Amino acid sequence: MFGKVSKVVGGALFAASLMLPSASFADVIEENPSALAMTGDAVFARPVLFGMTVVGTAVFIASLPFSALGGNVKEAADSLVIGPATTTFVRCLGCTQVGRKDEVIIAGNN
Repeated sequence: MFGKVSKVVGGALFAASLMLPSASFADVIEENPSALAMTGDAVFARPVLFGMTVVGTAVFIASLPFSALGGNVKEAADSLVIGPATTTFVRCLGCTQVGRKDEVIIAGNN
């Protein structure tokens, strides 16, 4: 039972890692995702990305002594923790680009 679950979770994490957008820190996101994209993001993508953040954090902590000896702690943190966390928590629901979606205010005639 545990072997099947770990294979499914491992496959899902691998598939999600292939779908990660590159970390582009844009100021304004100009996407208009559909309801289906938002639902898929909320139900499937965000939980998988959250899992990747947790696993990446555990791997980062486990590899921290080796990263410190090699002098690449910042690079390891960016790749294993910051990247997945940014993709999980800073991306608008249903959007594919990382960043916040600002609200557009249209001034009317007063």
